[in-house]
Amino acid sequence: RLDKNTSGLMVVARSELAQKNLVEQLQTHTVSREYSAIVYGHMISGGTVDAPIGRDSKDRIKQAVVEEGEGKDAVTHYRVIDRFSHHTHVKCILETGRTHQIRVHMSFIDHPLVADPMYGGKIRFPKKADDKLKETLKSFNRQALHAKKLTLTHPISGETLSWKAPLPRDLQELLQTLQTFDPV
Repeated sequence: RLDKNTSGLMVVARSELAQKNLVEQLQTHTVSREYSAIVYGHMISGGTVDAPIGRDSKDRIKQAVVEEGEGKDAVTHYRVIDRFSHHTHVKCILETGRTHQIRVHMSFIDHPLVADPMYGGKIRFPKKADDKLKETLKSFNRQALHAKKLTLTHPISGETLSWKAPLPRDLQELLQTLQTFDPV
């Protein structure tokens, strides 16, 4: 499944047998899911967030990083794709699949997704941002997250299958604006 307002790939089972097999693959972490995200802040390098996720104690709608034993294990690996002065384009690879996992983990390490209404807080403008950059950030109306690549074992044939989805136009335009108006 994908969070609301996240673009990209999803898999849908067409039979009960296929659905059972896909659930098993997800539980055994044999499905590979790669996302593209644009986050606030200038990251130096990639890393791994290994922090359990559970319900936020202050807001039942939200998820949060919680104490060990209080939530479910969650592991997100991230790598820098491109750096800007005040933003970073990252690749996130999920080892687990928790609700809002990338959004929660990136916020937890102080690099929330651009335009994430739940975990991102208010818009962060660079000090010397011009009108074009400000307008682009204000008008981006969803979290900057895209399910880019999906790899799994076909539930019937056993063949390894992989799909890629190109970045949607809105994310491409955001990246172009950052390259022009928020260069390193």
